[in-house]
Amino acid sequence: MRQQAKADVLLQLFHRECISAPAVEPETIDPKFRASDEYEQWRRGKADIMDNEVLQSPWIKTCTEGYITELTFYSDGTLDEYKLFDRLHTTGQWKLEDGLLIVRIIKGENQYEFAVIGQSENSLYSAIEYKNGELHSYLKLVPTRPK
Repeated sequence: MRQQAKADVLLQLFHRECISAPAVEPETIDPKFRASDEYEQWRRGKADIMDNEVLQSPWIKTCTEGYITELTFYSDGTLDEYKLFDRLHTTGQWKLEDGLLIVRIIKGENQYEFAVIGQSENSLYSAIEYKNGELHSYLKLVPTRPK
């Protein structure tokens, strides 16, 4: 899986959500943003993701490319992904690392990777997705809740 420090993941996502779209590589972002009041306020709204939250129920994933999928995470570190309406199936792996949900999905020849950042006030989470190692899409993910 693509290795990014949590600080870089946060800075990249902050830049995408508060400064400019589309997403850019973290090394191209001026590090002065980390010291800004705006970044600190944004950062206070984030939260670590926990095991029970990941495993509790399916998640819905959307992206700027228009795809909507359902993700089910399993305790052995595997996952199933289904397109929401035509049920095309793919598989992948996941792990929690430093409060981030790290996901890798294989679709044919393509490999998708992203690190999900939690929210403290709601369940609308975010990530920047890489496809075959290249910046690809901005994601929103929502863990559903059991009835």
